Amino acid sequence: MPASLPDLSIRQLEYLVAVADHRSWAAAADAVGVSASALSQGLAELERRVGLPLFDREGRRRVLRPAAAEVLAHARQVVALTGDLAGWAERTRAGTSGRLRIGMIDAAAVGHFSAHLRQFRTDHPDLELMLTVGPSGQLLDDLESGRIDVAICVSPSTQRRGVVTAPLLTEDFAVYSPDGSRPRRPSTWGPWVVFPEGSHTRALILDALRELGAPLEIVAESHQPDVLRAMVGIGMGWTVLPVVQAEMGTDALTNGRVIGSRDLVVATRAGGATDPAAQLLLTALGA
Repeated sequence: MPASLPDLSIRQLEYLVAVADHRSWAAAADAVGVSASALSQGLAELERRVGLPLFDREGRRRVLRPAAAEVLAHARQVVALTGDLAGWAERTRAGTSGRLRIGMIDAAAVGHFSAHLRQFRTDHPDLELMLTVGPSGQLLDDLESGRIDVAICVSPSTQRRGVVTAPLLTEDFAVYSPDGSRPRRPSTWGPWVVFPEGSHTRALILDALRELGAPLEIVAESHQPDVLRAMVGIGMGWTVLPVVQAEMGTDALTNGRVIGSRDLVVATRAGGATDPAAQLLLTALGA
């Protein structure tokens, strides 16, 4: 006979997410609109229903136990999916009015789809489009936690829990030299100004440079392509950037040599209700 399911309330799961995301118990209580004592009672009831202690005491503070990670991951997914359902119901009632929260990496927001976004806002003036621009890892975290509804990002190297992706486009990245000449012999390239450690795009770039036998001395890092372009412009080093980011603006780089590519995807929450506004936007982007 299968084990009976714990009778968990969405409100209790929301309390758990709030405590994990805020620095203090009072801030978490304020975020969900209850008193600190009501928050404490709700979480005590959650522990009772799960059947496991979720918190340890450190002095007067209560902190999540490592063993609570699975419960927290479940809570994030349930709260986000419930938000999707509420948003879908509201938007279905209201048509294309309401709010759509989308996250994009800067190459997508500024390079590939700026004109699409501008036209979409013109075509749907009653829809509040909220745009978050950030690195792919941050956007996927925001998607999992329910802070955004759709993410346009670099295809993740590993499957993210509760996230599904669909291909959008493939873009080239190229090597650029400080003197603006076309890069030829890889053994003479560098030193480098590149994206920071932990960036999936950086990993793709370094793999491509290794295959070509280029030296990998790194002298500066930045998440911002315009900062990397500026550092190349003042002679700090060479860089590798997606072509759409490197060859735009007043400080555009020239004579790049394509050495690889990366895939951009549309990421959504697995099992979420289909959002008509999101579908409208993705159609406008050509997804």
